[in-house]
Amino acid sequence: MKIAIDTSILVGLLDHNDLWHTQAVDLVAALSKVDFAGVYFDCVLAETISVMTRRTFEKKRRDKIDLLYNRFQTEFTNDVITWILPDVPDLYADVLSLMSSSGGELNFNDALIALSCRG
Repeated sequence: MKIAIDTSILVGLLDHNDLWHTQAVDLVAALSKVDFAGVYFDCVLAETISVMTRRTFEKKRRDKIDLLYNRFQTEFTNDVITWILPDVPDLYADVLSLMSSSGGELNFNDALIALSCRG
């Protein structure tokens, strides 16, 4: 079973101090029992590394940023990333439409992921 992994889960998994760390670990453990394959979208990874970089910077732990990037590159190599951003120009109107129809519940990245999952 393929499951798209969103930013909150990734940040929780990668940041042991994150509020959702325990839940993220528990979720992945439960999913591993049903033979799941994580789908890692480029936009999600971009958001994840941005969040983690900002947190590291804000906590004045700039000396840890290179470690963060190295870990990220090791765990998320090009071959495991689902690349969807090149399709944004073609999907743009549909993304905005889905955002609108969700009544504000979906942000741009979430709507883009939803459309990509639909195939």
